[in-house]
Amino acid sequence: MATACALHILVKTEKEANELLIQLNKGKDFSTLAKRHSVCPSGKKGGDLGEFRRGQMVKAFDDVVFKKDILTVHGPVKTKFGYHLIKTLYR
Repeated sequence: MATACALHILVKTEKEANELLIQLNKGKDFSTLAKRHSVCPSGKKGGDLGEFRRGQMVKAFDDVVFKKDILTVHGPVKTKFGYHLIKTLYR
């Protein structure tokens, strides 16, 4: 079974996600921004979701983690929870 490890920042609006993406693209630290802005409990851990299997997350999230480039920030990705910026560490 395929597993992956990812970080994410979850915010309520696409605008906020895009503003954070600009900061990330300018070199801001992902974990620092996650601690400051993410509304997910994982934000306290710098957005670290730990290791998980395909199918444990909602489909749109899974698609990014298991199909897109690793170590690259992807998003905003809209789910029922809000807007995610996702960085896959490994799979």
